[in-house]
Amino acid sequence: MDRDLRAARKLAAELAVRAGRLQLERRDTLRVGAPKAHANDVVSDVDIASERLIVEGIRAVWPDDAVQAEEGQGGDGTSGWKWVVDPLDGTRNYISRTGPWSVCIALYEGDEARAAVVHEPVAGETFSAVDGGGAELNGDGLAVSGGAALAEALIGVSFQPNPATKARAGQVIRELLPVSGDIRRVPAALNLVYQAAGRLDGGLALDTNLWDIAAGALIAREAGVVLAGRGARFTTELTIGAAPALWDELAAAVRAAA
Repeated sequence: MDRDLRAARKLAAELAVRAGRLQLERRDTLRVGAPKAHANDVVSDVDIASERLIVEGIRAVWPDDAVQAEEGQGGDGTSGWKWVVDPLDGTRNYISRTGPWSVCIALYEGDEARAAVVHEPVAGETFSAVDGGGAELNGDGLAVSGGAALAEALIGVSFQPNPATKARAGQVIRELLPVSGDIRRVPAALNLVYQAAGRLDGGLALDTNLWDIAAGALIAREAGVVLAGRGARFTTELTIGAAPALWDELAAAVRAAA
C-alpha cells in the first residue's frame, strides 16, 4: 500500500504538539502510578492520556495500521504499516522537573522506519524526518556536527535505569568520561535528535525499547549521523551514533567498554 509520508509526518507532528501541550497543562496536577518493571520505571496519568490522544488521532486517519505504544493502548493492524509511539520519553525528568522530555512517533513499513517526529514541549522544538527526505527542526534542515575528536567531543548517554543496566552504564561511563570532552545524560530520543542538530557530537544508548529510539534514529540518520551497534545495525541493546569524523574512535571506545 502506498503512503504519503509527508502527510504521515504532518499528522505525527500535529499529534505530538497536542500531546506536548497536554503535558505542559497537566504537569501541576499529574498523578504518578505504581512502578512498572522496577522502581525507576514510573508512569503517570499524563503518559496514559498523551498516548490515548496520539493513538486515537492515528486510528481516526489510518484505522488499519498497527500501533505499538509504550503504555499498551495500541493494537494489531492489517495494512503492513506500524506506528511506534512513546508518548512521554523521559517521564522521570517530567515528574521531577529535572530535565527535558519528548513525545516520539515513528511510522514503520515492515521493519523500516519511514517517517518520524520527536517533539520537545518546553523548547517548542519539533524534529522530524521522512525516509530519504532529510531531517528538519521546525521546518529547517538539520545536519550533523563536523565531528570533534573524541577528546573534545560532547557525548550523550542514555540507558534504562534498571539495576543491571545502571551497572553496565557505570562501566561504560567510567571508561568513556576520561577520554572524551564531556558527557551528558539525556533521554534516548533527545540524545539522537541532538546529534542530528549538531548539539552532541555523538552518543550511545543501552538497553532501550524500540519506542525510545525508533523516531530519533530515523531523524539522526537522515541528518547524517552514523548509527550502529555491535555490528552494522543499531539495536535496542546498544545504539551508538556519531558524526562521521568521530564514528570510528567513539565506536571503538564504546564497544570495548559495553
